[in-house]
Amino acid sequence: MTKPPLHAGKTILKFSSTPPEGHFITLDGEQFYAIKSVQQMPAFFMSIVSASDHWMFISSNGALTAGRKNPELALFPYYTVDKIHDSAGITGAKTIIRANRRDKTYLWEPFSDCLSGLYAAERNLYKNVVGNRLIFEEINHDLEIRFAYEWTTSEKFGFVRKAVLCNLGRGPLTVALLDGIQNILPHGVNRMMQADKSCLVDAFKKSELIKETGLGIYRLNSIPVDRAEPSEALKANTVWSYGHDIRRRLVSSTQLAAFRRGCPVADEPDARGKRGAYFVNLETTLPAEGQQAWHIVAEVNQTASRVAALNQKLASDDGIAAEIESDISEGTQNLRKIVASADGLQFTEDRLSTARHFANVLFNVMRGGIFDNGYTISREDLDKFVRKANSRLHLRHAEWLADLPHPVGYTELLARAEATGDPALLRACFEYMPLTFGRRHGDPSRPWNLFAIETRAEDGTRILNYQGNWRDIFQNWEA
Repeated sequence: MTKPPLHAGKTILKFSSTPPEGHFITLDGEQFYAIKSVQQMPAFFMSIVSASDHWMFISSNGALTAGRKNPELALFPYYTVDKIHDSAGITGAKTIIRANRRDKTYLWEPFSDCLSGLYAAERNLYKNVVGNRLIFEEINHDLEIRFAYEWTTSEKFGFVRKAVLCNLGRGPLTVALLDGIQNILPHGVNRMMQADKSCLVDAFKKSELIKETGLGIYRLNSIPVDRAEPSEALKANTVWSYGHDIRRRLVSSTQLAAFRRGCPVADEPDARGKRGAYFVNLETTLPAEGQQAWHIVAEVNQTASRVAALNQKLASDDGIAAEIESDISEGTQNLRKIVASADGLQFTEDRLSTARHFANVLFNVMRGGIFDNGYTISREDLDKFVRKANSRLHLRHAEWLADLPHPVGYTELLARAEATGDPALLRACFEYMPLTFGRRHGDPSRPWNLFAIETRAEDGTRILNYQGNWRDIFQNWEA
């Protein structure tokens, strides 16, 4: 039975009935798994992984939470999975496009359901097999425009979002757009504060823009406390961008409604007492089959000196785009090496099984960790472990620890410890496990588990640490 058409005013609404399908595809020389017509599926949850301490949990509808090390260092609010799904259009990426086509100006909001059915459009999702790149794509067949954005990570610079606008038509396309991220947290907002006192936290928020470099700084005026004591907020989260034809940058979402109505965007040097955002305002004309890209880069846990150094780098370094791309590529290779250390790289005719094996090993090592340097032990790290585990034992054997070779093999270490005749020292050497990259099996779908990815200290030095219990470790390494 044919359904009668639905109308919104005089417009016939267009709803796609194309079923979703998945297949492998090669993009930028890298293998991705693509889900076509992803809008036909219920929203599902994904994890974006890095070789460092980044974490990102993201819904297929675009809503997300992300940060470094643990939920206390979040760029976006760390909520349970159901609330993240519900925050689409509120937290994370947001794009509004005014496109001139055939002497008319059209309003289009990719990945938003507020104009659902007005255009013949399809949404696709791409995730690379390594697991550190995720691409959202929407194609508007009526306007002949493709818009896509990608999330990935950089050890040096934080979280990188790349956006691309493509003209699929045969004639020129003139556009004005706002594109960016919303509900950016300042530094110093822990998950309990956000969950219980979010309206109070909003009142303490301050977002500032350094116009010359486009650097957005997100901080608290002070940390909310209910005691008569100083509580200064000495760190910030930062966001900045680069690309051609960027006219203005905004640090809140207050002008979005006016932009939808066709109004121009005004300069926005700061925003107080409201949620932070970062938007770029582009105005450009694309030739037939032309495209334009721009990037937004975000980082957490920034000291005043780091903010100053970043601002100076943005003002003086023309090669920063190439540096970011190089760092992203290095991160991808490092992630491959981590999986390879646990025998996660294999190649078979069945690409789906190959990708599944890689993912299984990756998530196993995320839980149980990997040995930093095989059976080779760092004398300094062993010394720190013994000092922390048993201070009296450390005092008794401080000279013995100092005389160990650097580095020392695990078998030799146990032989030397046994030769001392002290069972407590031998036990400490047996207990020492130089693991890295591991974290507890926690995420927004398991809020009872709190994870911490301890790979580097504040000064950048490497940390050997694990959170998984002994079952997790031996499940990975002794099975």
